[in-house]
This record gives sequence, structure tokens and C-alpha cells, in this order.
Amino acid sequence: MNEQLGFEHFWAHGDAVIHAVAIVLLLMSVVSWYIIVGKSIAQLRFQRTIRRTLNSFWQAESRATALESIRAEDRNGVFTQVATDAVLAAQAWEEKSAGGIGAGVDASEFIGRTLQQSIVYAQARVERGLTVLASVGSTAPFVGLFGTVWGIYHALIALSGSTQVVLDKVAGPVGEALIMTAAGLFVAIPAVLAYNAITRANRLVLAQLDGFAHGLHAYLVAGVRLDAPVKGANVTSLRAKSAR
Repeated sequence: MNEQLGFEHFWAHGDAVIHAVAIVLLLMSVVSWYIIVGKSIAQLRFQRTIRRTLNSFWQAESRATALESIRAEDRNGVFTQVATDAVLAAQAWEEKSAGGIGAGVDASEFIGRTLQQSIVYAQARVERGLTVLASVGSTAPFVGLFGTVWGIYHALIALSGSTQVVLDKVAGPVGEALIMTAAGLFVAIPAVLAYNAITRANRLVLAQLDGFAHGLHAYLVAGVRLDAPVKGANVTSLRAKSAR
């Protein structure tokens, strides 16, 4: 065949369906890579600042100072939001517990429910975008396969009127149609790998957030403060001391 085969030829001879499939795959790739880059930057921030963030909070002399310290260190704002919600809940309970309808409310239960709700919101914030990655990873191969099937179908239709079918006339269009399957895999594989890596990293962050919430609960309810962990120290070696 004298005509140059390749993606340009496939695109030029493709119909609206082929063009739509290619555009959909391109959009899926752009969106997934946007999420991947954003989540990777967020995870790097967590890893670099999480220890310093917790240390600055627990080493503060008062609640107000602790909130100011954690706001300055927590660039992602996840730990800051949980700490702020818990402190505001404790202040609200202290104001209403002396009398009125808030007199019979238990501080542990009230602050615990606030922390639980705040952690749910924080988890949704940390995991934002993962559903899109999972959807792209699971559907992109099938979108590409649909484009391949459609391209092969039209290639065979174009050859249906020929009295003699030559192998290179079939192999060229079929090979071009397979580009769509490769494009689908090219979009799906990074999304799946990133989803698994980010999910694992998020589990570690949420585990530390859960531990931070338990420490907040003990501090605000019982006046017991956990010492800030020193670099290299084991979490099990934390001591409890009375808050000043």
C-alpha cells in the first residue's frame, strides 16, 4: 500500500464515534493525571509536616496557642479541622453544662461524637478524587476496546465491496483500530497503580488522625495530655501527664 498508515491516517478516516472515543480517553487521562499529581503533592506535605504538626500542638501551653500552632504547621488543614472542631465542642459544653438543656449532657459523649463526625469529614477530604481514579482504571480499557471494535467494523465494511481481499488491506485498518485498545490501557494502568498507592498512603494518614483524635478526647475530657513524640520514638512509649 502506498498510503501511509498510522494514527493520523486512522484519525483522518475515523468517524464521529471514533473521534468521540478518543476525546473521552484524552479527558479521562487528563483528569486522572491531575488527581494523581495533586494527591502526590498532598501526600508529600503530609509526610514532611505531620510529625512537626503534632509536636507543635501537644507542646503548646494552652488551647488557643495549640490551635495557632497547628494552623501554622498543618498545610493540608486536615488535622487543624479536627482539632478546631474538638476544641469548639469542648468550649460549647463548658458554657452550657452549668445549667439549662446542656446540663445533663456527658462531656465524653458530646466531644466524642463531635470528633467522630469531624473524622468522617476529614476522611472524605483525604480520599477525595479516588472514586474518579477507580472509575477511570476500570472503564478506560473498555472504552478503548469499544473504539477498536468500532474501527474494525468499519474497516471490514469498507472492504465488503471488494472482489478480492488482500491481507495488507485488512491488516492496516485493523492494526490502526487496535490503537484505541492501547490508548485505553495507557489511560487505565497509571490510574490503577496510583489508586492503590494513594489508598495505602491515605490509610497511614487516617490512622495517625485517629490516634490524634483519641489524644484530643483524653485531653479535652479528662485533662490528660499526651507528650509529643520525639523523632525516632515509638508510639507505644508515649506518656500521659496532667494538662496545665
